[in-house]
Formats: sequence, structure tokens, C-alpha cells
Amino acid sequence: MPAGSALARGILRLFGWRVVCHGLPARQGVVMVYPHTSNWDFPVGVLTKWTLGFELKFWAKDSLFRLPVIGHWMRAIGGVAINRRSANGMVGDTVRQMREAKAARRSFWLIVAPEGTRGYVDHWKSGAYHVAVQAGVPVGLASFDFATKRVLFTDFVEVSGDPAQDFALFAAVLRGRQGKHPENAGLIRLKSDSPRESHHDSSPESRKELAKDGDPR
Repeated sequence: MPAGSALARGILRLFGWRVVCHGLPARQGVVMVYPHTSNWDFPVGVLTKWTLGFELKFWAKDSLFRLPVIGHWMRAIGGVAINRRSANGMVGDTVRQMREAKAARRSFWLIVAPEGTRGYVDHWKSGAYHVAVQAGVPVGLASFDFATKRVLFTDFVEVSGDPAQDFALFAAVLRGRQGKHPENAGLIRLKSDSPRESHHDSSPESRKELAKDGDPR
């Protein structure tokens, strides 16, 4: 693993957090962070990135990169410009960049919060999943577990391209991970799936019970 920032590690420890990570399994891949329920996820995530010393990229609107100061800063922290008007689309452009990185033996790890919001949603956004499938790269399933004050970055899986099979696997790996607001943890499924086939009960009563039990599933 690359040498990370001792200062960032110290700040996390000061607030009781511990990072658990054994390295990346490949030069390219997709990291999905779940559950995303609080603004606190961002500072914990940035400090974790600096602690590990990994180069992690994230999607951002291409218009931001045309601004002189902001554009330079966005690139410096790992932003990937997304042109929503591209003929290939966001997924296609990212897959192309990832394949180019693979051919050049460069690192390209995309990190996303697939729920897309801190509030409750009944499905994940599909873009990052399709990038992993089309690029043929592993998926890392990471969590900021507020119940144990651990950043868990240890689980990597290969996706099959069968959403039902893959999302059942994601749910099994992520079961029990608790965000700051467990009742806001979304369903681990794509929008096209039937709610009856999702991986936990979506009712408000069920979410409250899961929050009390410390299990956002």
C-alpha cells in the first residue's frame, strides 16, 4: 500500500475512528460507499483517502473543470469530468478512460455513493455498477460504520453482470454496516428491480426497527 498521511490518520484517531484496509486488488476498479446518510461522510472519507494515500477519482460536471481555479483543484483531488451530452454517455466515457488506464498500467479507481443522496431512497443509481461490468473491474464495498467508528475498506468482489446475483452479494457483504442515521440507509437494488426482490423491507416501521437494532442492511 502507498504511504498515506500520518496527520490525517492522527485526526481520525483523535475522533475515535480507525481505518481497516489491506490494499487494492488491482490497478483499476470501482468503490461503492454504503450507506451514505450524513454530511459527516465527506470529511471522514477525505481523511480516509489521505490516510491510505490512494488515488481515488469521482464524477463531477465537466463545466466545473473549465473554471480556472476550481478546475485545477477538482483535477488535483481526483475529479473526473463528465460530459452528459457525450454520445457515449457518462458510463461509456468512464469505461473508455478506465480501459485506457488499464492499457497504460495506470491507476484508475472510481469512488461513488450509489444511493446518490443522504436521504432514504428505494434503489441505487446504476452508473457505477455498469462501469464495473463493462470495464471488467472489481468492485470495492466500503463503509463508514458509525456504530464501531471504523472505516471498512476490506471487501472486493467480482461482478457477474447479473444484477439480481450481484446485488444479493452486495447486500450480504454490507449487512450490518451502520451510517450515522441508519433509518436513511437505502435499499440495495437497482430501480428496475421489483421492491419485493430488494434486500430489506422498505417500510418506515422496518427502517426504524433496523435503526434500533443497529442493522441498516
